[in-house]
Amino acid sequence: MSSPRTNPDTTYSVAELSAIHRDLLWVLARTGPCESHLLHQALTDYYSESINHSQVCDALEALTERDFVTTDGQKKYHLTESARRALSARQAWQAGTLTTTSEGGSE
Repeated sequence: MSSPRTNPDTTYSVAELSAIHRDLLWVLARTGPCESHLLHQALTDYYSESINHSQVCDALEALTERDFVTTDGQKKYHLTESARRALSARQAWQAGTLTTTSEGGSE
């Protein structure tokens, strides 16, 4: 069975991710390289429901498999260029959606 990382033609969109995955990417984009316990703390501060550290680790593993996140030998997680492009595309989509809605388009 091949993983997504072994297929260079596999690209992912932020739209395909769950909220916790997207939020981890946004935190990393804002803070830069970060350890899992700090990412866990950021999500715990944001979400009203309890977030387990294992949930964060599982989400980081999934993001790594999708080539959105890498880790170094010091256990810090970094955004990849693929993640930066995906987040930028998401922001462009959001801006376009908000512009269309605010110009009197249908909601």
